[in-house]
Amino acid sequence: MSLSVLVLGGSGFVGRALCEQLTRQLGASVRITVPTRRLRHAQAVQPLPGVTVLQADVFNDLPRLLPGHDAVVNLIAILQGSEAAFERVHVELPRRIAAAIQATGVQRLVHVSALGVSAQAPSRYLRSKAAGEAVLEAAAKTQGLALTLVRPSLVFGAGDRSINLFADLQRLFPLMPLGGADARLQPVWVQDLSAALVQVLLRREAVGQVYDVAGPRVLTLAELVRLAGRCVGHPRPVLPLPGPLATLQALAMECLPGEPLLSRDNLASLTVPNVASGQHPGLAELGITPATLEAVLPTYLAPGMGVARLDAWRARH
Repeated sequence: MSLSVLVLGGSGFVGRALCEQLTRQLGASVRITVPTRRLRHAQAVQPLPGVTVLQADVFNDLPRLLPGHDAVVNLIAILQGSEAAFERVHVELPRRIAAAIQATGVQRLVHVSALGVSAQAPSRYLRSKAAGEAVLEAAAKTQGLALTLVRPSLVFGAGDRSINLFADLQRLFPLMPLGGADARLQPVWVQDLSAALVQVLLRREAVGQVYDVAGPRVLTLAELVRLAGRCVGHPRPVLPLPGPLATLQALAMECLPGEPLLSRDNLASLTVPNVASGQHPGLAELGITPATLEAVLPTYLAPGMGVARLDAWRARH
């Protein structure tokens, strides 16, 4: 079968892996369009066969971008921001996607959300993600939108912004003060997530489903940090911070220039277990056996492999 896919957020961490998986699995039968505000951000996907990169603003250009495609994958999300920023990216953009799909006749949408979403969640991030899901589910009921929701846990892999950061910090500092140390996570390899997205696109029975995409093992955040330290050859003691001190740490980081390493909203998200609910199908139902952290992390965190990242971090700070 031939497939034409519009990947929103295709120049990002998960988007790059998805484009690679689509071209690897489907070859010449797939055509992928990746819109981006800045063409230089999509340099990693531009050389892939069948990928077309377009300079566009997805908030305003969807009616122009959608025609001619069989499906849309929405990967666009933010982890930090104001209430208005979360509303714009996680709620208003899905609303615009649904409206553009109805206007252009494209039916299929795969929307990547997150585990733990709820209208009553303690963080703006999780509440706004839940509101975005609700917008799309309403469109599925009233407009006939062929919708699949995919809820991943923490996504790791070469180029991630979480485990790489924990590893780099342990190269620099002798101690790791850690807010949310007891938070429960079920990290999933980016290649397993992207393989799941390909399967969801190809399977008609995935329409109307919610998939919990998580790895094979549940860890606390502290265990994850310790594992990253061991992989880079710099295991550091982890000092779990009690609630008030963790909040002060996050507040101090919010005051630094640029995007904070940890915000108070991130801390609030960490109070919700980021693990598969057991109520929805997951990787097994898509025929995917997830890789373990222990197997994957050494491939990109081995001693000596993070020198460039460490130099870049020092330059920023």
